[in-house]
Amino acid sequence: MNLRFPGDVGNRTEREVVNMISIAVCDDEVVECCRLARKIKESLEQMNIMCTIRQFCNGRELLQAPESFDIIFLDIIMDDFDGMKTAQKFRDRACDNILVFVSSSREYVFEAYDVEAFHYLLKPVDDKKLGNILRKAVHKSESRSQDYIIASWERQKKKLFLDGIYYFEAKGRILDVHGADGIFTYYGQIGEMEDKLREKGFFRCHKSFLANLRYVNSYNRQELMLDNGERIAIAKRRYEAFCQEILRFMRESGGIV
Repeated sequence: MNLRFPGDVGNRTEREVVNMISIAVCDDEVVECCRLARKIKESLEQMNIMCTIRQFCNGRELLQAPESFDIIFLDIIMDDFDGMKTAQKFRDRACDNILVFVSSSREYVFEAYDVEAFHYLLKPVDDKKLGNILRKAVHKSESRSQDYIIASWERQKKKLFLDGIYYFEAKGRILDVHGADGIFTYYGQIGEMEDKLREKGFFRCHKSFLANLRYVNSYNRQELMLDNGERIAIAKRRYEAFCQEILRFMRESGGIV
């Protein structure tokens, strides 16, 4: 398992990898899906922005993808599982992906607000408008924290942004990473992860749990309640240190004045 922070990257090749934008295009019309993916790639190349683009033919396939995406282009009218249902599933997971709807109809513009859509594009997609939206979406994506870990498990590697991780759970030599995209499991030591994330807003509240303080909604002497409704234990001997750390974190992150 590797931990990479943008400030630690020393050469141009690695810096480009860190700043690469990950995009998903979902449309049940294969030709339309390919055409939009090509337009997106060409537009980003003109802006000298590296990207990876994956294409999906339906919402279920997109939701089951193991990787996460910075920006998702979603066709609304699709058979079986439409774009609006797909977007709602992402929001139910507390995912903060940038969602851009693409449709031949204006009918669903107001529904898009319910799932916090970034923009609504009408088909056929205008190249200039697409470029403007991509520029704004990339800027929004890059303004977020870009710190991440790369976790490996059975030939699968996954980039996990720290902002999207709720907590780590240790099970012997195995770590479960609970986050916006579900649970990812890999071999690791929670003590090593605690040391690496000590100044990144994480706190070891229990021998088995390393919590992201930004997601702590409330707490008592027995447990922490997270924004997503989950509860994790806090050790009695760690409670006082936790209280000091959460207050410090809130002051530094602007959560308390």
